[in-house]
Amino acid sequence: MGVEFTAFWRHGDNQDVKTPQAELQPETPLEDWPEIPEHWAFDAARRLSASERDLLFRHKIMAYCWLPDRIVHGLVHDGAMVESKKRKLRTAGRLSIETYRKLIRRVFANQILQSATLSLAKAKPWASAKQRLSVGQKLVFCTVFLLLLGWLVWGPSNTLLPSLQILAGMFFLMVVCLRCLCLLALPRGTGVVAPLLQDEELPVYTVLVPLFRETEVVSQLIHALCLLDYPVEKLDIKIILEEEDRAMHKVVAELNLPWFFDVIIVPSGKPQTKPRALNYAMHFARGSLVTIYDSEDIPQPNQLKLAAARFAAADDGLGCLQASLAFYNPHENWLTKQFAAEYAALFQVILPTLTAYGLPLPLGGTSNHFRASALSAVGGWDAFNVTEDADLGFRLARHGFEVGVIDSTTFEEANTELGNWLKQRRRWLKGFLQTWLVHNRNPILLLREVGLSGFCIIQIMTLGIFASALLHPVLLLITLWQLLPAQVLSNPDDSVSHVILGFSLSMLIAGYVAAIVASKKGLRRIGTTSWWQVLLTIPFYWLLISAAAWMALWDFVVAPFHWHKTRHGLSRMQTTTG
Repeated sequence: MGVEFTAFWRHGDNQDVKTPQAELQPETPLEDWPEIPEHWAFDAARRLSASERDLLFRHKIMAYCWLPDRIVHGLVHDGAMVESKKRKLRTAGRLSIETYRKLIRRVFANQILQSATLSLAKAKPWASAKQRLSVGQKLVFCTVFLLLLGWLVWGPSNTLLPSLQILAGMFFLMVVCLRCLCLLALPRGTGVVAPLLQDEELPVYTVLVPLFRETEVVSQLIHALCLLDYPVEKLDIKIILEEEDRAMHKVVAELNLPWFFDVIIVPSGKPQTKPRALNYAMHFARGSLVTIYDSEDIPQPNQLKLAAARFAAADDGLGCLQASLAFYNPHENWLTKQFAAEYAALFQVILPTLTAYGLPLPLGGTSNHFRASALSAVGGWDAFNVTEDADLGFRLARHGFEVGVIDSTTFEEANTELGNWLKQRRRWLKGFLQTWLVHNRNPILLLREVGLSGFCIIQIMTLGIFASALLHPVLLLITLWQLLPAQVLSNPDDSVSHVILGFSLSMLIAGYVAAIVASKKGLRRIGTTSWWQVLLTIPFYWLLISAAAWMALWDFVVAPFHWHKTRHGLSRMQTTTG
């Protein structure tokens, strides 16, 4: 079994060289194979064709010796050996994982990073948030600003408050209409149940797990991933770390991860966002199906099998499936209860209704299950959008892909601290504003691609959510002020003011009631009852969301691509069971 390496044949070389004397037998343990010298590996890596680079990235199989009649490959781990046998490749060497990672970092990382960061912005600039405003949007906003300025200077002073009331009330009306639609009974036949596949029928599944400063929850995460009910030879789990996050590097290095776990280091660069990291990791993904889990996630073990069955039973038009998200610590305090009620309304009521009617929906940031081909077709994630999940859901719809939901839950950690919650929420709301601007650069094209109903849903789920949160305290304060006895008696015959007051009051009440009923319905579906004292305080929770919205607007102006990091591991109720 001793194979000597003294040189390898190079493209274009005319010199006489020695080559591996014999191929190793397949039954030879990989650890007994001779290791390819590092300098040879680097020399060979620079000569790889595109298909050979893809083989190296995705399967850790490296062509390193080119002969007139064959190519000889080196393997990184046992999974690579399985793939090489399937492809009937000639193999005769071993590449250490340390050399492999060093090779990727020094030879390919910059090229991959450029693609991960800019490929969407270059190929489809209209689809990326890299440019905050298009030329047309700048002209429209400048015109509107000048008109408003002129109105404030020369217009009637008594029209300002009524105009603000009407504007805020209209955004409330948009969101109320959506919630009322979702409270209706779903059409028959919307519950899709696909027969589970046998293990040999299951495809390779890539699980992307981006981590950044998550040392507190790593052990919980790895335990949850190891509990996934899926054949390990078909699992491709990518632990994605940022280059500068040395604490995470140390913690992960101390873990005894199985071979189907792969640690990927994303080089430093801007913007430092989750979607950039996901795009980078996709260059190494082996699976035809792909999903994302966050650091604190505990998915139900059968989730991958349920998603694989749904994809197998559908045609290629089904591009994505969204699992339900819930919290394992909803009872911890008032904030976690409000967060849980909000998630119940979204994932148990709103998203199932949108999918039932074939309407676009914003994806959750985790537990989205994709066909890798659909991800590639739409250009992957936008590295400049801080709510990349919502943006990608709408982009899939614009490209004609169907997005569905599956009856499986991933449990997360609800934010227990107000400051941490505000950081997360201001990022989400900034992303909604980004997403609205991106998808409305050409409203006529958007209308043509998704239809009138889809067009309206995208407006409501982006601008409607953002603007109603932003203007909620404005509408509330003006309405309460006008309800004071002195104000009511000062203009008893002003019917226009009374109509506007009635409209704004109705929108506030309708907004609160619709949110309470939707949350109650969602909570009931997950088995939570008797939360009326929580639901009746939703208006106060909305004021917190409004504060986050004003912070988000400021962030959009001064730091549009900054990613406010959400801390995890703060809950006293961390668990390792789902």
